[in-house]
Amino acid sequence: QVQLVESGGGLVPPGGSLTLSCAASGNIFRPYTVAWYRQAPGKQRELVASIVSDGRRNYADSVKGRFTISRDAAKNTLYLQMDSLKLEDTAVYYCYAALGVRGTYWGQGTQVNVSS
Repeated sequence: QVQLVESGGGLVPPGGSLTLSCAASGNIFRPYTVAWYRQAPGKQRELVASIVSDGRRNYADSVKGRFTISRDAAKNTLYLQMDSLKLEDTAVYYCYAALGVRGTYWGQGTQVNVSS
């Protein structure tokens, strides 16, 4: 069974940086898509960044140039480097993996609060 566990969230001032990690256990060999989503209070969950099977990286317009998604396959870990954080980046951030017929998986989320 695949399990995803996020870490690295916390309180950061505007303009600051934070790195989120998503550690995976179980078989995540050749995932179709891995991604970070976020959900702010009163808003829909939104896709922040993803890596598709050909290695292409995609970003929401709101985070382009500020966030970087990466994966260390040897460590079964997904990362989200967040720079130049804004108040509107405040949300719960979720790790996601789509494994085709093996299903889709979500982490429990990690809270990021951008505040002075």
